[in-house]
Amino acid sequence: MPLIDPLFSIGFLRKAIWKLWYPFLTRRLQGEEVLFLNYAFETEPPAGLPLDPADEPNRACIQLYHHVATQVALRGRHVLEVSCGHGGGASWLTRTQQPARYTGLDLNPRGVAFCRQRHQVAGLDFVQGDAEHLPFPAGTFDAVLNVEASHCYPDFPRFLAEVARVLKPGGHFLYADFRFDVGIADWEQALAAAPLRLRHSRVINAEVLRGMDQNSERSQGLLVRHLPKFMQSLGRDFAGIKGSRIYAALRENRVSYRSYCFVKP
Repeated sequence: MPLIDPLFSIGFLRKAIWKLWYPFLTRRLQGEEVLFLNYAFETEPPAGLPLDPADEPNRACIQLYHHVATQVALRGRHVLEVSCGHGGGASWLTRTQQPARYTGLDLNPRGVAFCRQRHQVAGLDFVQGDAEHLPFPAGTFDAVLNVEASHCYPDFPRFLAEVARVLKPGGHFLYADFRFDVGIADWEQALAAAPLRLRHSRVINAEVLRGMDQNSERSQGLLVRHLPKFMQSLGRDFAGIKGSRIYAALRENRVSYRSYCFVKP
């Protein structure tokens, strides 16, 4: 029987659940330097992406952002990241890719407050907002980035319509996420129907699994320190720890993790 975690399959309750989970997680992780809430990415052989020493502990998560965001040049562009989490990717991309302006948006008000305090980088700002109701005028951004968040959205086609609305003509949607096998057909149908043109896509299960391998020890320590025992199974899946259900599903191809680059005509 396919693995379907309830948090990914409840439908109309999904948004309410995640709206509670992320502020809870931000609160529980206070005092820890947890800048990324996404899984990770590593090539074989390792690409050896140059990083500053301060960024090195987050290498595997940064490499996922690098893989997704550098499909196009961001230098001098106006960039929106939808569901920016704790802002680690937003900070790294602003510092290294030199966009003219980078806006990180997230539904979690605690997370946005954390980002504003932790990531004080020129050209980078954070706003609280809803992925399905983006609070920006049409044609505002040259690129929209979304990394491993859209599985939380109850109305994925509406999110895609909002992405297209806020993009300038010729702007790019840089995207990565996963779906369980039973949801892949609907995912593909929504992407094909969006008012965006696909430039390229790639299945990255193997690279994500290698990244999970790199992060597992640190993530296990975090959940033991900060989550009650009855929540640690959920925490293992959320963190992508080696041996978790999500790890096994990725390895067995019961989950497909993909990256995409779209352009607005």
